[in-house]
Amino acid sequence: MLEQITSSVIDWGSNFGLVGLALVSFTESVIQPVPPDLLVIPMSLEAASTLELLAIFLVVTIFSVLGSLGGYAIGLYAGRPIIGKFARPSLSRRLDEILVRYGDAGVFVAAVSPIPYKLLAWTAGAGRMDIRPFVLAGVFGRGIRFGLQVLLIGVWGDEFMDHLDKPLFWILVCVFSFAAFIPLNKWWRGLDNKSVTHLQQN
Repeated sequence: MLEQITSSVIDWGSNFGLVGLALVSFTESVIQPVPPDLLVIPMSLEAASTLELLAIFLVVTIFSVLGSLGGYAIGLYAGRPIIGKFARPSLSRRLDEILVRYGDAGVFVAAVSPIPYKLLAWTAGAGRMDIRPFVLAGVFGRGIRFGLQVLLIGVWGDEFMDHLDKPLFWILVCVFSFAAFIPLNKWWRGLDNKSVTHLQQN
């Protein structure tokens, strides 16, 4: 089901260029599950100039952050019940704990990482987080995430693609991923444990 949705959204978005990228970026930060990265990467590979790469970066970053304001509004007006319908209790507790523990830095982490940005936006809205640091953290986080993609694929695309054929590249990727997974997994699991304690105390 998710695979079909992803394929449909990407096929549709790719037919409309920057407009499609803007709509996918916006809606992904509000409610739909397809990340704009799936459009950013092929569009960056096909870009014919630095100006096109800059346009891709600006469109995906700006509309992703604008979409997060829609997600914030959903949490603000619909409250906790809407989060409970779309997120497992353990995920909801972890998102709460990220905002409690890290504040706007937690928004930055979600914006730049695989943590569901839309769900954190809903949580921020439900908790009535100050909108200014929320937006600023989103701009920096999304800017870094998409900026690195555009830079890596658009500017150094040929060199990067050459590395994909080298076994050493994949060995290094596996080693780095394994080394990063252990502490990150421990941190992620710890968020749920700490949040349970926090909720019980309140």
